[in-house]
Amino acid sequence: MLLRHLRYLLAVADHGGFTRAAEVLHVSQPTLSQQIRQLEETLGVSLFDRTSRTVRPTDAGAAYIECARRVLVELAAGKRALHDVKDLSRGTLRLAMTPTFMAYLVGPLVRDYSARYPNIHLQIFELSMVDIEAGLANDTLDIAIAFDQARHADIESIPAFSETLGLMVGRNHPLYDCQVALTAEEVGQLEFALLTPDFATRTCIDEYFARARITPRVSIEVNSVNTLLEVIRHSTVATILPEPIATQERALHKLALLDAAPRRGAALLRRKNNYHSAASVAFMDLMLQSPCGPARHTPEDFQPGT
Repeated sequence: MLLRHLRYLLAVADHGGFTRAAEVLHVSQPTLSQQIRQLEETLGVSLFDRTSRTVRPTDAGAAYIECARRVLVELAAGKRALHDVKDLSRGTLRLAMTPTFMAYLVGPLVRDYSARYPNIHLQIFELSMVDIEAGLANDTLDIAIAFDQARHADIESIPAFSETLGLMVGRNHPLYDCQVALTAEEVGQLEFALLTPDFATRTCIDEYFARARITPRVSIEVNSVNTLLEVIRHSTVATILPEPIATQERALHKLALLDAAPRRGAALLRRKNNYHSAASVAFMDLMLQSPCGPARHTPEDFQPGT
């Protein structure tokens, strides 16, 4: 059995048939079919059910495909390890963040990391929590900054800092200059523009409203942080986002709350029991280095210009 057999196996499984898999692999369909037959003969089992219109893995095939995926992920990690340069004179870092962290955190981090390691090539991705976990699990990402709620068993979550979500408004809002803390009842009277429910940040916001017994008046829902910021800047609605986003440069003002504001934990995520490149370890050290331990950071550390 060769690695080629495993790659061909996954191509057929992922593309649901031999024709499309052969096109992607740039081989003829008879060649692909022959290679899969060789693998089945070596293993002594049928890996695919070819009796239906769609090629589906058998029970044995499904189990073997998952093992094959893990093998190829480990081999890819091993290949990267061979090319890793410990002195960080070259290398690549594949970094992902969820959208709200990307809105204020990526700039200062990239600035500091690039200043220390100018020869490291950065690939930065704005992804959902689901896509981050998938990318770490299949080794297409090295490290990520997201919430400390990783659900995938193969992902390690390292606490980084805790942040507060703030109630904020733009210059056109009547409360822009307000310096008095708002009660829960007053918050309930505001009109809101919020991220859509598929954002983890929205889940945190909804939990806050539930705890405070607030029924929010949500008139606008947006699936982009940057778009939401534009809406707030040019309208008279309020929103809730991480506090560091409310800056003078963005023309946003954070309103004080009489009750405790919602908080959430941020974490560095990476794949467990995987090879971690020197570039990714250096990034983790940049985030966590301190005698006080991993919780040293506050959102204020990442304000623009600090």
